Amino acid sequence: MAGDEVQEPRHSPLRKGLYTLFMIFIAILSITFTYYLLFSNSSGSDLTSCPAFAGSSPAISRRDQGGQCDIFSGQWLSDPSGPAYTNLSCNFIESPQNCLRNGRPDKDYLYWRWKPYGCELPPFDPFKFMDAMKDKTWAYIGDSIFRNHMQSMICLLSKVEEPVEVYHDKTYKSRTWYFVNHNFTISLIWTPFLVKSELFEDDEGKAKSEVHLHLDILDDKWTSQYNKYDYVIFSGGQWFLKAMILWVHNTTVGCHNCNNHNLKELGVYCPYRKALQTVYEFMTSSDHKPLIFFRTWTPDHFEYGEWFSGGICNRTRPYSEGEYNGKPIDHVMRTIEIEEFDKATLMASKSGARLKLLDTFHLSVLRPDGHPGPYRTFNPFDKDKTAKVQNDCLHWCLPGPIDTWNELVMKILFDESGISYS
Repeated sequence: MAGDEVQEPRHSPLRKGLYTLFMIFIAILSITFTYYLLFSNSSGSDLTSCPAFAGSSPAISRRDQGGQCDIFSGQWLSDPSGPAYTNLSCNFIESPQNCLRNGRPDKDYLYWRWKPYGCELPPFDPFKFMDAMKDKTWAYIGDSIFRNHMQSMICLLSKVEEPVEVYHDKTYKSRTWYFVNHNFTISLIWTPFLVKSELFEDDEGKAKSEVHLHLDILDDKWTSQYNKYDYVIFSGGQWFLKAMILWVHNTTVGCHNCNNHNLKELGVYCPYRKALQTVYEFMTSSDHKPLIFFRTWTPDHFEYGEWFSGGICNRTRPYSEGEYNGKPIDHVMRTIEIEEFDKATLMASKSGARLKLLDTFHLSVLRPDGHPGPYRTFNPFDKDKTAKVQNDCLHWCLPGPIDTWNELVMKILFDESGISYS
């Protein structure tokens, strides 16, 4: 009508364009706030560095131990003397790692020793170790690899004294052993993420839903006991490959490999970095000052598949240097660990915390022959020589290469304490 004011259509191109720009701005603001929640208030957090890890494969860095020989860099040499114990002399080997009892036919994997370049790694001396551990307490904090590691330590020490189990949880995942004559306690605290987690698994360990992981809250299963330990050794990593819903400040900030399309995929690397930062912030700021060992990432040796898809590990000799360096994810996760350890070391120098690196990655990646493989169960091929059996190419046979980890522990501990081997 004449004289009527002409109004712009409700859905004009201009209004649509402004609305689109506004929604893009809101999305960017939301993502920025999410990243702020995930990485604020944490030392050295830098999300921009995380995408650079994807697909990269950093070279193995050699660590200098304060001008001393680098005990983490070396080679495996044939050693006819064999292991310090056998599966018959040690009563503390759990069935999945008791490879000889379970029927593993080859034994060559038992006859190797780790030789650092330019120096020697003394064999584990259980008598001197136990003398040094009188009236002491030790905690292994982490996942099932530490159960494997602790069994090795107990087997080595049982030549001096057999411990008494004084605690286990309902699932036998967390356990405590006591050496009466030395008033020495070793505890395994099962906390696979180190931070607070909510698991939804059935009795067989099959996931019913994603893990809910609180990256800024530590698991009180270990923090509540932290003050009573003289020595602490911890690690993480492998469980971060699971499907996860990620929380910070009681807010969901994203996920990894989840089915919720409303949550941003944050991958594995940044959540693992954030969890390590939360752990180190606690340890370096604590008034309690135990000697702390951080053990690096444990490589698996699955070939032709993974644990759930028919992967195997049937090699019977170590790799030579350069023959195999691990998978890309091995190097990424270990790089994150080294970076966060170095940052924590700087914090520790100001707070008086005592941190030591136990870099078992390189010597472990060269030992594809040291895993149970199909012999994680008793005589797996008795009924069918061609049976398809699930392999364990992550944990280690006992005795086996993992015993060397304790030789490294003893070397570092004695050097730190000024205790002579002679």
